[in-house]
Amino acid sequence: MESKMACNLTEMWSPKMPKGLDLEISHHPMTMRRVVSLIIAMERLKAGRSESVLSTEFRDENLLDIMLENIVDEHVFERTSAPPDQFSRTGEHQCTVTDSQKRSLVLVENSMELHAVMLQGGSNNRKVQLNMSTYVHPSPIAEARPVALGIKGTNLYLSCHKQGDEPTLHLEAVEDKNNLLAITSESDMARFLFYKRDTGLNISTLMSARFPDWYISTAESDSKPVEMCLESARRYRTFNIQRQS
Repeated sequence: MESKMACNLTEMWSPKMPKGLDLEISHHPMTMRRVVSLIIAMERLKAGRSESVLSTEFRDENLLDIMLENIVDEHVFERTSAPPDQFSRTGEHQCTVTDSQKRSLVLVENSMELHAVMLQGGSNNRKVQLNMSTYVHPSPIAEARPVALGIKGTNLYLSCHKQGDEPTLHLEAVEDKNNLLAITSESDMARFLFYKRDTGLNISTLMSARFPDWYISTAESDSKPVEMCLESARRYRTFNIQRQS
């Protein structure tokens, strides 16, 4: 059914429409099919009439612009394909770790802790070697690499989660290491990730990925547990990490 709301473009644009040109729209509301039909009709109208019909002040391009501005609503949709917020493992290698005081890491099994110990000759077999898994992330931290740290020959991994009010360092058994292949930022598995930031040749800090500004550290005294600390704490936060071939 045709709408009674017919629009006479001669009346609407009489100050600018060329004499003898009328356009009547008999359907309301406009659909995209009808808009396209109007544009095609106008293009044919342009091709079939002489330039003398048009005034020097108002050209057919102006008419088309007015039609599009008044009939067609422009909607812009931005399509994004953001990568998942996920850490993906890229490799694994063995390494030895000593703190800035040249103390080695030793596993104390009865307390399930790592201690920083100054080893004497003949006791080097006590120090642990770490399996360091490396990761990539869609939004990396500048000059830092996500890593997971496991004790060689075991299924124990270093993790950081809250015990009480502050983040604490733990050794946890990971029964299925495939669970560490891909870790989302918001998942509970993120407790196994640390940001390794190099500050010199083989010298690095290890910051919790889950708790920014909390670092793996060693105490000033010998044979004390390895723990998490803030940058302001009086503890050693840098480690010499040597990759093993």
